[in-house]
Amino acid sequence: MRIKSLVAAMAAVASLAPIAAHAQTQAVEDDNPWMVRVRAVDLLFQNGQTNTVSTLNVKAQNQWIPEFDVSYFFTKNIAAELVLTWPQQVNITAGSGNTNVGKISALPPSLLVQYHFTDFGAFKPYVGVGVNYTIFGNRQNFPALGNSVQVDQSSVGVVGQVGADYMFDKHWGANIDVKYATMSTNVNTVQGNTNLGKLTLNPWMPAVGITYKF
Repeated sequence: MRIKSLVAAMAAVASLAPIAAHAQTQAVEDDNPWMVRVRAVDLLFQNGQTNTVSTLNVKAQNQWIPEFDVSYFFTKNIAAELVLTWPQQVNITAGSGNTNVGKISALPPSLLVQYHFTDFGAFKPYVGVGVNYTIFGNRQNFPALGNSVQVDQSSVGVVGQVGADYMFDKHWGANIDVKYATMSTNVNTVQGNTNLGKLTLNPWMPAVGITYKF
C-alpha cells in the first residue's frame, strides 16, 4: 500500500569532524567506513495549498525517482548519509480535473545524521535526521498558463528517516527506507511578482534498494 502522506549541509558535515577523529581510535582495522545504496523512491507529495494556489487546485504529481546514497560511518552506530539524484522533472497539475499545466525540475539533495542499531544480527535498522535543500529549475515552464507564473528558486527544510538494511553477507544487502521532508515553494506572477499563494509539497518518500558496504 502506498504511503500517503549546500552550505548548511557542509556546515553540518564540518560539525561532525570531532566525532570522526574520535572514531578513528575505535575503528576496527579491516572495517571500511563507506557504504553506498541505490534506491527506487516513490515520491508522494502532500500538496498543501493557500490562497489562489488552493482555488486553482495546483498540485505536484506523484512519481517514482531513482536515488543514489553515500554513507560514512564514524562509529559502528553513527553515520552520515548524503542522498543524491539528478534533476527530476515534476509534472504540475491544476483544476478539478488535475490537468497538466507544465513541469518544473527539482534537484533535492539531503544530508542526514543516522543512528544504526547493531544488536539484531544481519537486520540493521536505523533512524536519521538532517537537512534537505531543493533547487527548482524551469521555474516559469507553465505553457497552459501562458508561462505567466513562476516558483521559488529553492527550498530548505528538515528531513527525517527510518529504515533498515538486511545484509546477506559482509558486503551486499537489501534496503527499505522511508523519508519525510519539509519542502515548499511560493507561486508568483512573472509580471509584478505578485504572490498567488504557497504550495507545500512535504513529500513522503518510501523506497527500496540495494546496499553495498565496502
